Amino acid sequence: MSQKSELAVVFPGQGSQSLGMVNSLLENHPEANELFAIASGILGYDLLEIITSGPLEKLNQTEITQPALLVSAFATWNVWKQMSGLSPAVLAGHSLGEYTALVCAGVISFEESIALVAERGRCMQKAVPHDIGAMAAILGLEDQQVIQVCHAVAGNEIVSAANFNSPGQVVIAGHKAAVERAIVAAKEIGAKRAMMLPVSVPSHCLLMKQAADEFAGSLNKVTFKDAQIPVVQNVDAIARTSAAEIKPALLEQLYRPVLWSESVVNLKKLNVIKIIECGPGKVLSGLIKRIDKTIETVSTHDEAALLNATG
Repeated sequence: MSQKSELAVVFPGQGSQSLGMVNSLLENHPEANELFAIASGILGYDLLEIITSGPLEKLNQTEITQPALLVSAFATWNVWKQMSGLSPAVLAGHSLGEYTALVCAGVISFEESIALVAERGRCMQKAVPHDIGAMAAILGLEDQQVIQVCHAVAGNEIVSAANFNSPGQVVIAGHKAAVERAIVAAKEIGAKRAMMLPVSVPSHCLLMKQAADEFAGSLNKVTFKDAQIPVVQNVDAIARTSAAEIKPALLEQLYRPVLWSESVVNLKKLNVIKIIECGPGKVLSGLIKRIDKTIETVSTHDEAALLNATG
């Protein structure tokens, strides 16, 4: 990439969903409805009805959350591109958001991505029975401290760092009992907070290896194209354009931790000075500010924010 100042766009993952999360977008840009109609036809149920009316428990089911967030973020991207006329130099997404980034980069088609992320969610949900796995947020410890806590309490179970979200914020995942032990141990060494997260699957840990093995069949049926815009991938925070390199890293993402802090650091090394969070919520904008305060962050969670992001 050149040495000039650059713009990046990032896309949120699970945890950013909420009922009515696209109400503002659709009220002001009704053309975005078409994408939800296409997705609903592929999925076999009314995706927009669930996003709009719930119940929330249904929206939070992993196999529904994933296409819901992807379509919402991709619709926002289309509107933002049309309104701004801007072209980012690089893209990234947090967990599920990486798939949105790949659609926007032209690596996979929108239609193929819908079926793919729904299947990804199904494989994840199937891999670990309900109440066997868990995730927790650990706040106020160094990354290495969290890693050491997980190692110390694991025993013959699995618990490990799943998301390195920002300095002092690490999410862990694994067997529920082991995650509970890690919460206690983290508090004992000075964690400011350590709490269970309301998720249905323990993402980004070795409990998801079975899901990755099953999902590989679906992923390998999809033809990937080289990225028109480089995408920084979660597993190693490296920006890639090669389809042959993107696909295996995407599969590893299911059972390896999300290196979000390192991804943002590497965006800065690529001369990024402004990052737009494209999609529901403001989760990534908050994390980015904690990682590097010199990077300007802009969310697109409602019409006012979207207008601000087009300047």
